[in-house]
Amino acid sequence: MLQTLSEENYLKAIYHIGKLGNDKVSATAIAEDLGNSPASVVDMLKRLTEKKLIQYDKTKGARLTDQGHKIALLIVRKHRLWEVFLHDKLGYTWDEVHDIAEQLEHIRDYDLPDRLEKFLGFPEYDPHGDPIPKSNGKLPVTKSKPLSEIEVNRKLKITNVSDNSPDFLRYLDKQHVGLNDTITVKEIQGFDKSVLVELKGRKEVYLSAEAAKKIFVE
Repeated sequence: MLQTLSEENYLKAIYHIGKLGNDKVSATAIAEDLGNSPASVVDMLKRLTEKKLIQYDKTKGARLTDQGHKIALLIVRKHRLWEVFLHDKLGYTWDEVHDIAEQLEHIRDYDLPDRLEKFLGFPEYDPHGDPIPKSNGKLPVTKSKPLSEIEVNRKLKITNVSDNSPDFLRYLDKQHVGLNDTITVKEIQGFDKSVLVELKGRKEVYLSAEAAKKIFVE
C-alpha cells in the first residue's frame, strides 16, 4: 500500500524523534517537529495505526512497527543520498541541501536509491555527518558524543551535527567550524556552559551551550 507524502513525513519524524532516545513518541513531540496542530497529528496517527505502520496509544505515544520502520529507513536513506548528490555533484552548500532533499526523498522508483548510491561511490555519511542506511537497513556504527559532554583538554574530531537547519549551519560556518575538523576543548564557562575550543590547533572560539549539544565528536 502506497503512502502519501504526508504519511511518509510522519513516519520519518517518528523515526528521528525515536532515535533521540524516546522509545515511544508523543503526539506533542511530533506536532512540534512538523509544525502541525496536535489534533491533525492525532488524526494522522490513527490513520497510520489502521495501516499497521505504527502502534499508537494516546497516553504512551507512537512507535513504528517493523513495516513502518522499514519505510521510514528507506525515506531517510533516499534523503541522505540526495544530500550527498546535491553537495558533492551540484555544489550546494551543507546549509542548502536539506530542504531540497526533503522534496526529492519522495520520488518513487524502486531502483533509484541503489543506482544513486552506486553513482556516488557508496558513501557512508551525508554532508552533515549522518550515517546513510544501506539497502538492507544497516547503519554504519558511530561512537560520537555531544561536545557538551566532553571534558577539558580533550583533542577530538567533529563527526556530525544533529541540527540541519540553515541558521545553525551558517552559525557554524561563521565560527569556521566544520565536519572532520580537529578541535580541543580549552574551557567550559561555569555561568552559561559555553565552550571555548581551539580549532585545528590555531584559532580559539566560544561555542554556545546550545551549539555544543548539537555538535558531535569522537
